[in-house]
Amino acid sequence: MTLEESRNLPTAREVDVLIVGGGPAGVGAGLAAARMGADALIVEQFNCLGGVATAGGHGHISKYDEEGTGRRIVGGVADEIASRVVSGGFGVRNSHGIMFEVEGMKLLLEAMAEEAGLGLLYHTFFCDTVVDDGAAIGAVIQNKDGRQVIRARRVVDCTGDGDVAFKAGCPYEVGRPSDGRCQPVTLMFTIGGVDWPTVEKFRVDYQLKEVWERAQREGNMRPFQKTIMGWWWTPTRPDQVGVNFTHVTHIDSTKAADLTRATIEARKQAYETIEVYRKYVPGMGHCYMISTPNTVGIRESRRIMGDYVLTEDDVKGQREFSDAICYGSFFVDIHCIDGPGMDATSWRPSRGFKYQIPYRILVPRGVENLLTAGRCVSCTHLALGSIRVMVPCIAMGEAAGTASALSLRDGVAPRAVDVTALQAQLRQQGAILYEEDIVTVERNSQMAR
Repeated sequence: MTLEESRNLPTAREVDVLIVGGGPAGVGAGLAAARMGADALIVEQFNCLGGVATAGGHGHISKYDEEGTGRRIVGGVADEIASRVVSGGFGVRNSHGIMFEVEGMKLLLEAMAEEAGLGLLYHTFFCDTVVDDGAAIGAVIQNKDGRQVIRARRVVDCTGDGDVAFKAGCPYEVGRPSDGRCQPVTLMFTIGGVDWPTVEKFRVDYQLKEVWERAQREGNMRPFQKTIMGWWWTPTRPDQVGVNFTHVTHIDSTKAADLTRATIEARKQAYETIEVYRKYVPGMGHCYMISTPNTVGIRESRRIMGDYVLTEDDVKGQREFSDAICYGSFFVDIHCIDGPGMDATSWRPSRGFKYQIPYRILVPRGVENLLTAGRCVSCTHLALGSIRVMVPCIAMGEAAGTASALSLRDGVAPRAVDVTALQAQLRQQGAILYEEDIVTVERNSQMAR
């Protein structure tokens, strides 16, 4: 939308930094910008911060550690969230990540926003980007008050789907190169009535493929899945388990009809899964559904092309960058695009694996005053398999929010921010950018008290 067209709509608010999307990346961006003194606002479609961690029911955040060593390679806001989960009594932490109560995470993220003076506007949908003379200057939103404009000096796209950059006309790619298809979506869910010690004793391996194959052979499970993607347990809720198991393929998360179809099918899968757990998993014989979340978990959609495109060779080769803003260390996690289980393109790293993430992948081509953060950043399909998880998304968001505030302070476009100054500010905030920043002694486990 042009500036002239936007004048036909009422202005709801004018801010320094507008963050569209309050998921992990949006939380990192909003807190960083607000703490640096910017008038920052997060616009969020759901009724909470946290995105897939909360509205998506994903009660597990990883990966904080370097592969196989336990050394913590991500700090800043991501590390602060983990510490506050424990201190707030909402979960547990080890070197890999945190397991937490979803409702507790909602509360603590809002407390962090309030402390920082970060503005929040829930129940609000993004509609369009206001662009003037090649620069993003705001967004059109829709909520109970009607259609309005929020004007902003800087905009950070944390929508996951890259909606803001897409509407601004930035180039993008989608899915695997051969056909544009994306990874499957998953509806998380939480079950109760679980005897977790018995489950752990039974669980001789992580995936339990033989169990699901047997259930399918005996006609008790449709072949939508063949491996556990996640069972998340915290002693603060000892009889409850978060489940990452449903699997719906060939979904385009930028289409409401596809999201609807995925939600309906995944909810059926969730209830079928409970019946399978009752019959085949000792310790789950009396389990029951507690909740399904507000939204399906999306692994992949648009990737907004930026000043640099992070590749799978960069990831696997542990490439270092002069404009590094954080580390990633997750394996190349590609769920099977055409069926159950993991894709053949998934890749597991060796001990000591980590790689730097450069600032340039947050800077979209062709539009000024706009940054991206989270899974919509500039990368290849396979590289996204590693950087799309929540810890690097939070860290990328923190970098985007910090860069937005610095660009306002210095009177330059985000593209022209002094990277050395950005890196110094991030390190001052506790971010880990280089080998010498890495926390070499990590407590094995922290329990909520």
